[in-house]
Amino acid sequence: MPQPKKRASRKLLSQHAWITLAGGFAARHCLVEDISASGARITLDEDASQLPGVIRMAFARDARTGRSCQVVWRRGKSAGVKFL
Repeated sequence: MPQPKKRASRKLLSQHAWITLAGGFAARHCLVEDISASGARITLDEDASQLPGVIRMAFARDARTGRSCQVVWRRGKSAGVKFL
């Protein structure tokens, strides 16, 4: 029987970051609650249901930096992202 996949270990972070939408504009503030090698949990100032499927997240407001992410779940003002 194959071993069940283990989730990457998450590290509590509570660090401010910015997400940008396609085209690199409309930077929005978020808080990275926890992070792992494969993804993160973020909290927004608004309802996360409005997030598109793919975003870019950076710890600096500079849109040229950061990582592309796929939004994998949304609950209220929180969302889970997987790094692409």
